[in-house]
Amino acid sequence: MNLDLQTCSRARLSRDPRFDGKFFIGVITSRVYCRSICPAPTAKETNVRYFPTAAAAAESGFRPCLRCRPESSPGTPAWLGTSNTVSRALRLIGESGLEDGGVEVLADRLGVGSRHLRRLFLRHLGATPIAVAQTRRLHFAKKLIDETKLPMNQVALASGFGCVRRFNAGIRRVYHRTPTQIRRLARQTNMQPGNHYLFKLHFRPPYHWEGMLSFLAARATPDVEVVEAGKYRRTISLNGRDGYFEVSLDQGCEALLVRIQFGDPYSLFFIIERIRKMFDLGADWAAIVPSLKSDPALTRSVEADPGLRVPGCWNGFELAVRAILGQQITVKGATLMAGRMARSFGMPFDGASDASGLTHLFPLPQVLADANFGTIGLTGARAETIRVLARAVCSGEINFGGVVDSDAFLNKLCEIPGIGKWTAQYVAMRALGEPDAFPSSDLGLLHAIALETSRELERRAESWRPWRAYAAMYLWRIASQGGHQDSKPLPVKFKKRPLMASGLANTSH
Repeated sequence: MNLDLQTCSRARLSRDPRFDGKFFIGVITSRVYCRSICPAPTAKETNVRYFPTAAAAAESGFRPCLRCRPESSPGTPAWLGTSNTVSRALRLIGESGLEDGGVEVLADRLGVGSRHLRRLFLRHLGATPIAVAQTRRLHFAKKLIDETKLPMNQVALASGFGCVRRFNAGIRRVYHRTPTQIRRLARQTNMQPGNHYLFKLHFRPPYHWEGMLSFLAARATPDVEVVEAGKYRRTISLNGRDGYFEVSLDQGCEALLVRIQFGDPYSLFFIIERIRKMFDLGADWAAIVPSLKSDPALTRSVEADPGLRVPGCWNGFELAVRAILGQQITVKGATLMAGRMARSFGMPFDGASDASGLTHLFPLPQVLADANFGTIGLTGARAETIRVLARAVCSGEINFGGVVDSDAFLNKLCEIPGIGKWTAQYVAMRALGEPDAFPSSDLGLLHAIALETSRELERRAESWRPWRAYAAMYLWRIASQGGHQDSKPLPVKFKKRPLMASGLANTSH
């Protein structure tokens, strides 16, 4: 990645939070690397070097600053100046590190050679795949040391070190202190009960928290998700264990407060990474806004509500089922149907007293594969679509995790009768995190910009690339603020089977 040295210098001197995590500053005299917002006295320009990633700084012999804590930065966006191969590799590393076989297996999944993958990483990120994975692991270990009371042996395992000896050596080598000394410096004041963890996840401003909450609130599955008093809360299940998390805005700084209750600390890395994606914390507004403001139809809304993000999801299968439920009915109707499904087929959740409103887990694919949906009032084509999807997930034919080729995955998804282009693009937006995904046949989008056909909208949207998903969020917001009623689906002409072509669905999902 080529850094604009003049821009980096101005951002460093002004401590501009919009650049937090987009580059890192190595101070030659102290051999420490910092975030652009570091409160330490500003070093002379001749004494600093700029790096595109924390891993690149570490590879050059710099250690993380203990004041600005680089592990707490929003992170370098996976798509920022990288190739598609590197972006996909970063997504896979974020999901499981390199625990599934190292660089060779990662490269094989991406369809390239391991040497070529290393060259791509060095060119775009300034560090090898192993260095990137190791830096993420160290940063997460530091976060657990600073923000939890987990015993060090559990911190070592939860952050992927495998053993305490390797963990201690890695921390001492990078931070020049023992884990115990680092925890003592953190001066923790918030004591959490057992299996409860409190994290602070930073983002680059602006962040439209109200817009995120309002979108999630309208689509929250009753008894599984709750949005109230400025907080989002939901149940989760991983590896046979159940829990929940709660997310709220930290009013004191550019961050979200995340409270997790989960019995297995080894799952914390996965949970935190999933929450980051769900709330789109890695987005870079400065890179997105020029494309959106190039269209006069979006300019006013973008200026009035800066920082609108694309909400992700906790589970891709759950999101796809929710989208299918919403075919041909309103947002409210789909939400009520999702609640009935959770109560009828989901496992009861016996959460803590502070998990108010959370009583069930979303049903597993194994349960929905042969479910009788007539008991909840869902019959016909949509019920069969959900069953076929669930069976495909159970058999491994469709896997929402570790998607390498988004187009191939979406084509596979569309082979299921009743799933069309609309649903596929909606899944790409929210489950895969594709910033350019765009459900162009959505009536809400068409009404918001006063166009008649999806083809017209696709032509108009060319200037919004590669951020069409963000444009869709603004158009939906324009439609909701303009007093539009819930859209009715466009008429569908069936050929042989009377299954709904969800590529022409409404905005109820």
